[in-house]
Amino acid sequence: DEDSATVWGLDSDADEGLVDPLADRPQGPAEEARAFEALLMVAEDPLPTTVVADVLGTSEARVTELAEELQAFYESSERGFVLRRIAGGYRIQSHPDLAGYIEKMVLEGQTAKLSGAALESLAIVAYKQPVSRAQIAAIRGVNVDAVMRTLTQRGYVAELGRDGGPGQAVLYGTTPLFLENLGLDSLDDLPPIADFVPDTQLVEALERGLSAGEHDPRTMRQALGETDNAEGFSDNLAERSLTGDVAAVNGDAEGDSEPV
Repeated sequence: DEDSATVWGLDSDADEGLVDPLADRPQGPAEEARAFEALLMVAEDPLPTTVVADVLGTSEARVTELAEELQAFYESSERGFVLRRIAGGYRIQSHPDLAGYIEKMVLEGQTAKLSGAALESLAIVAYKQPVSRAQIAAIRGVNVDAVMRTLTQRGYVAELGRDGGPGQAVLYGTTPLFLENLGLDSLDDLPPIADFVPDTQLVEALERGLSAGEHDPRTMRQALGETDNAEGFSDNLAERSLTGDVAAVNGDAEGDSEPV
């Protein structure tokens, strides 16, 4: 009704004296690009296409075109920043090849890094979500309560719901912050898990080395050398995992309580 319209600022008579600040602005391609840049500069989070389209008064397809034009322009002019599509939106960030300078300024003296145990648990959540703590613990073979609390506090994982089975375990998944920090637009951009899993030939070589060499790294290297795709794998696994330095590779029970 008229009263509610007035309360919410929708009274047409009250709007007669208002002036549209964009009414006299040219709406050509150059103006759209400049406006897009301005929005990117003030946005704290990745800017969704729908928001940009609404503000610019154009279509989402046009926003995508503008983003591609700006990306090409920044790259061709060798700017120190790039326009990336991150977590379902657009954001300006430093150029990847200048990461060393950024780290020198921002990360010096910082010790709050994710431990190996936390990274392993986060990877499991990323690839198997939604997943419960019990499932993560079963995969890692250690208690993960402390690690999951830390990842939740950091904002990398969050509760997605509860399992419908007995006990109704809490199910976890990754957050938009996880995508932002990894520079991914969606979970579909994660590297295929198969890239990190040894093939059947390599597993058989490992088994032969374990049974024949009684955990001798030299025997392991000899067995692994028989495969075509084991380059670099033997030194990492045979020298570290099989000589007792398992904690350095996978983290142990104490590792789950490390500050991250």
